[in-house]
Amino acid sequence: MIKLKRVYERASKEDGLRIFVERLWPRGLTKAQTGINLWLKDAAPSSELRKWFNHEPEKWDEFKKRYWTELKDKKQTTKILKQHIKKSDVTFVYATRDDEHNNALALKEFLEKKGET
Repeated sequence: MIKLKRVYERASKEDGLRIFVERLWPRGLTKAQTGINLWLKDAAPSSELRKWFNHEPEKWDEFKKRYWTELKDKKQTTKILKQHIKKSDVTFVYATRDDEHNNALALKEFLEKKGET
């Protein structure tokens, strides 16, 4: 099972393995404060795509298409994710404030659509 949680929310036992799926580390937080178990920078969208999207909800559908295209080329990263998902519950941890338009949600949808979870 894949759960989603902001990096600024307190970690809990129910999170399982906490995987940070952002390219940039959040300012002002240490790894100990976040409870992150694994940081997969390559699971994040490219810097160019992240800057283009700029957290603008009207670009959400196009962002997902472009991000999923990038993910298809990241076979090693998706393999690592699939291995962890099969072993235990995981929580994709993200930094953005928008709970409805973020790369962690798009990554979860990608893996679920591909039958990986």
